[in-house]
Amino acid sequence: MKESDKNIEQLIDKMMAEEKLQSPSFDFTSKIMAEVLVLEEKKLKTYKPLISKSTWIFIGLALLGLIIYASLFSGTSQNLEIGKVYTDKISNTFSGIHLSKNIVYAILIVPFMILVQVGILKNYFDKKYQL
Repeated sequence: MKESDKNIEQLIDKMMAEEKLQSPSFDFTSKIMAEVLVLEEKKLKTYKPLISKSTWIFIGLALLGLIIYASLFSGTSQNLEIGKVYTDKISNTFSGIHLSKNIVYAILIVPFMILVQVGILKNYFDKKYQL
C-alpha cells in the first residue's frame, strides 16, 4: 500500500471512532409502513360501475310499466287509430329510403358486436380490479 492510502485509512478510522453510532427512532418502522400503506391506498382505484344500481332499477321499472301499459291498453280502438296514424306517417317518411343488403346486415350485426365487446371488456376490467 502507498503511504497516502495508509494516511487516509488512519484518518477514516479516527473519524469513525469519534462519531457516535446513530440509530433510528423507536417507532421508525411503524412510521415507514404507515407511509407505504398511504401510498398504496392512493394508487388503488375503486371500481364504480357506469350505471348505478338505482338507475338499473329505474330502467327496469320503466320497462315493466311500459309493458304493463301496452298489454292493458292495446285493445282499445282509440289506441289502434293513433298507432295507425303514426305508422302511416313513419312509413311515408321512410318510403323513399332504400338500403342494400350489406347495409341492413351491418345495421343488424354492429349492435350485436358492440354487446360482445362490452362483455369482453367487462370481464377484462373485473379481472384487472379483482372484483
